[in-house]
Amino acid sequence: LNKPRNNNRNIIHFEGGATMGKSHLECVLVIALCLLASVPDALCQAEETVDLPKVDEFSGAVPAGSETDSTTIQREEEALNAEGENVQERKFRENSEKHEFQAEVGRLMDIIINSLYSNKDIFLRELISNGSDALDKIRFHSLTEPEVLGEGENAQMDIRISLDKENKILKIRDRGVGMTKDDLINNLGTIAKSGTSAFLEQMQKSGDLNLIGQFGVGFYSVYLVADYVEVISKHNDNVQWIWESKADGNFAISEDTENEDLGRGTQINIHLKEDAAEYADEAKLKELVSKYSEFINFPIYLHASKEVSEEVPLEEGDEIEEEEEEEE
Repeated sequence: LNKPRNNNRNIIHFEGGATMGKSHLECVLVIALCLLASVPDALCQAEETVDLPKVDEFSGAVPAGSETDSTTIQREEEALNAEGENVQERKFRENSEKHEFQAEVGRLMDIIINSLYSNKDIFLRELISNGSDALDKIRFHSLTEPEVLGEGENAQMDIRISLDKENKILKIRDRGVGMTKDDLINNLGTIAKSGTSAFLEQMQKSGDLNLIGQFGVGFYSVYLVADYVEVISKHNDNVQWIWESKADGNFAISEDTENEDLGRGTQINIHLKEDAAEYADEAKLKELVSKYSEFINFPIYLHASKEVSEEVPLEEGDEIEEEEEEEE
């Protein structure tokens, strides 16, 4: 605004001696009215376009490194298994009983599945530890009933780890006490252990998955590296069963009529995720087994493959074909 001229017309006197021209005052009032008129529209626009952030129940506790980015989810949804079917579309076996995970177990699995926790190696530590516990149970039982161990290979108490490289399936088998159908349903799904709630509370405080084994729920750490898991188990007092889940909130149980008889014990088939291919490497597995077997009282065997080159003498037919190729 220009400086008002020094004349006595159109001058308004304010208390304290301040003066302002009418024309200036009118301009100020017009500007103020315009600003006031625009405030409701601005507020309405803000209410229509701004969404409040949604806070997950555990997001405040889990560090940034434990969140799953959108590309990881997309890769997992598009991943194909060995048979060429989409992992998300994998169906449970026919005639199997379908169950839903108990609520707290489901929450626990959601945390693990959606985690980018850097130390995924802990899954093998937990499964080896569980196998050792199962072997301890059958050994203790055999002190009063020696016949429970059986004969031949069944009497051997060990843990065996093998790898199907082509299909990216890691298999861990123990000759422990095994599980009945009810054991599989209760222990791996529908009944939450007291440690489940305790672990969830601990996760809210620290977000550290490394402590999972201390709460008796270490089995679920397998979903750090797996998108589908099968648990095949045989108890002395029951037939052989298969528990399966792709961690979508459901699992299924069916009598095993397709695999070899375990005799006794449990075998876990881990179908590795696309971003867990490092665990399909024998050298990596050997390193981890050596690391986590220090306090295990039973032998652990890792089945390894080895390529051997040798010269094979040509047969008579092969020599003739070679000679014909040279003449041409």
